[in-house]
Amino acid sequence: MHPGKTDSAAREVRSYLRARHHGMLATISRRLDGYPYGSVVPFVLDHAGNPVILISRLAEHTRNLQADRRTSLLVHEPSDEVQSGARLTLVGDADLLDEDTRLRQRFLRYLPHAEQLLALGDFDFWRIKPVTLRFIAGFGDIRWIPAADYAPPENTLSTEEDEILAHMNRNESDALRDCCLHYHKHSATDVTMIGVDCDGFDVRVPDRRLRFEFSAPAGSAAQVRELVAAMAREARRE
Repeated sequence: MHPGKTDSAAREVRSYLRARHHGMLATISRRLDGYPYGSVVPFVLDHAGNPVILISRLAEHTRNLQADRRTSLLVHEPSDEVQSGARLTLVGDADLLDEDTRLRQRFLRYLPHAEQLLALGDFDFWRIKPVTLRFIAGFGDIRWIPAADYAPPENTLSTEEDEILAHMNRNESDALRDCCLHYHKHSATDVTMIGVDCDGFDVRVPDRRLRFEFSAPAGSAAQVRELVAAMAREARRE
């Protein structure tokens, strides 16, 4: 495949996943001698594009992963026309994560209700490292994407995210409100940036979460600020 087409397809897949936060986890059943076992889980992508899930140590899927780390995650939007809509299956290997403060905070910014699960004391974070992905964008638009092609471009945002969020929420709230109105036709006075990655950023407004895509990949905090500023200028031209 042409490099440009590969990059475009990979970004489309990452964007599809970043905009969604639950899916069906398929594990290999230990109890049922290898039959596939499906369950619903929340997830948040880390900065490498890996889904991170939070699951109970008592859950059936956790026991399955402890015995066999091979898994897949199906992500789609519920619809009566489900077979004509977009959906993605990420096939990979799951690993139990050690305590990671940054990752925990990122997960909770996107899924704050998970704080109640963590308070129970028996929930752990697992990371699914992709092996390959199957993306069906619509009827006749079907492709396999290897993990190496899916991986985000090199960037330093995993260590700079907290700094970026603090700056944007403290100093650029007007820019964020302008972007919400221009790109999503959503007027909100209370806007908080909750996450940023090489492809874009997410904000929380009182009744929803909004996703914004950059015009080009960002590799650093400085580039994020430039891209957001350009988006705000475009928003204010109306």
